[in-house]
Amino acid sequence: MKIDLEKESNNIAKVEIEIPAKDGVDAYNRAVKNYARYMNIPGFRKGKAPRNIIERNVGVDRIKSEALEILLPEVFSTVIRENKLDVISQPTVEKYEFEVGKDIKLSAKIELRPEVKLETYKDMKVDVEEFKHEKDAFDKSLENLLAQSAKLELVVDRKTKSDDIIVFDFDGYSNGEKIEHGDAKNYTLDLANSSFIPGFAEQLVDRALGEEFEINVTFPETYHEKKLAGQPATFKCKINEIKTKVLPELTDEFAQKVGPFKTVDDLKADIQNYLDKQAEATNKQNSEKAIFEKVLENAEVEISDSMIEREANSLLEDYKQKLSAQGFTWEQAVETQGLDSIMEKINEDAKFRIKNSLVIDKVASLENIKVEPADFDEKLESLAAMYQMDRETFAKYMMKNPGMLNGLSQQVLNEKVMKFLAENNTVNFVKSK
Repeated sequence: MKIDLEKESNNIAKVEIEIPAKDGVDAYNRAVKNYARYMNIPGFRKGKAPRNIIERNVGVDRIKSEALEILLPEVFSTVIRENKLDVISQPTVEKYEFEVGKDIKLSAKIELRPEVKLETYKDMKVDVEEFKHEKDAFDKSLENLLAQSAKLELVVDRKTKSDDIIVFDFDGYSNGEKIEHGDAKNYTLDLANSSFIPGFAEQLVDRALGEEFEINVTFPETYHEKKLAGQPATFKCKINEIKTKVLPELTDEFAQKVGPFKTVDDLKADIQNYLDKQAEATNKQNSEKAIFEKVLENAEVEISDSMIEREANSLLEDYKQKLSAQGFTWEQAVETQGLDSIMEKINEDAKFRIKNSLVIDKVASLENIKVEPADFDEKLESLAAMYQMDRETFAKYMMKNPGMLNGLSQQVLNEKVMKFLAENNTVNFVKSK
């Protein structure tokens, strides 16, 4: 086989290949046999129809295409191996000349992994804003824990307060029309933690039990239903129940109920330990992020449009699936955000992800960082535990999803590279702005 390869700009290699006539004839004959094996041709048993009959029924061009499908994997494997090419996608055939009995001539393009130039990635000093909890973080954590065990008591002798939980009826109208799904009976709402339209919950405060009234609000300009975005609305409401939260007393008995603690002091120590570990984990995460951002700044890489397009298409499909899971359609997203705005964001994300991946792979290559079987097993163990599955069952599930396996392997590599960078660079924690 004759191979003439030339590297072009934008990480593309153009290759001219001549495949010996004998290989072409062998592949063509195999293709004929493949078609004969599955075709029902009157007067012939399966697999026994002669070549000229198969050609007449299938078409010579179609058989040639099948023959190329048989030939090309090994052909391209040879081209890649002999030229030591680092490819990132399947080669594409641009044109070919295939006449049975003569050498096959074809032209193809192969997309190569972009070269990453890394000037500095070790022995750097990076400033990182130190994360510290707010002064009242401990008190709030303790309050939240008590609130989780709070009991609700009915209130009949006063009006609603901003921290009450109410049960009420509502019926909404906008521009004289009833709002679809804008009504409910005996709806329970925590006034202090409302996700309703801005200004809605606030107008339910200082209302008496059984009181009927109207409130006026305006839908946000960014509201997902365009018909209502930015529009005024009126809701007819009635208060059916008022409930207040009664917190338990902070006692040793309470501590024993909420965890493996004997005393209140044990509980408080556990809360403080959790806050300390949370701060430590946040600073570790922020440090790794800051170091990697510095590495990215020092990296030069030329990313082809085709790479961006492939990654963007993948991100677009993920985005559509997330929309669907949240009860929205792609059409609604386009109508609300605009196609150009969505695609601009997706393309930027695609470029960012590609550069990240290439830089991580470059550092791994330079430092001979690899995913060892033990690394992979450890990750499987932790994920299986997280999903509450035994390791063997989880491993079998992963084996059925090659894409997930590849993703898991890349995740392990990412973590090893991040750990290496953290260990080989110096972080200077500075006061948060």
